[in-house]
Amino acid sequence: MSILLIIILVIIIVIAFLLVKYYNDLVNGRNHVENAWSQIDVQLQRRNDLIPNIVETVKGYAGHEKDTFNQVTQARANMANATTVQEVAEADTMLTSALKSLFAVSEAYPELKANQNFIELQQELSETEDKISYARQFYNDSVLKYNNLCQQFPSSIVASLFHFDKAEFFEAQEGTRAAPKVQF
Repeated sequence: MSILLIIILVIIIVIAFLLVKYYNDLVNGRNHVENAWSQIDVQLQRRNDLIPNIVETVKGYAGHEKDTFNQVTQARANMANATTVQEVAEADTMLTSALKSLFAVSEAYPELKANQNFIELQQELSETEDKISYARQFYNDSVLKYNNLCQQFPSSIVASLFHFDKAEFFEAQEGTRAAPKVQF
């Protein structure tokens, strides 16, 4: 009887250990996803902070391009109000397109392209876009690992028991790869 009791006790201990291990792995994965999202958020905020300076600089040379400025302003506002991953992805697509249009407008003004302040802002924005790209990649890698934990056996059992939900990928929206149309 004592051998059977020892075997049952060992099985219970092993199951408890695995339950704790998988629970901790899921918490760790969820925290990585949240950390990666906050990195994207920091870079998006940095870009949003740069945009008014860029718009004001371009306005000084191309004040009659009101539609372009309005698009950038509206896209920036949409980005600031986005809350979910999908909303942020859509707002990011809109803002990226508006910024492309703004920079396309700037191409028509050689004196603007030679302005040192504009060059520095453009370079800073480019660096920020690179950081956003890396942050997205890190986020999506974190989401992949976490979602795998949520779906693979036996950690999927623990995920179901403790309501660990899958995370959303940060996906490029349709039209992101298309060049903006600019008319003068």
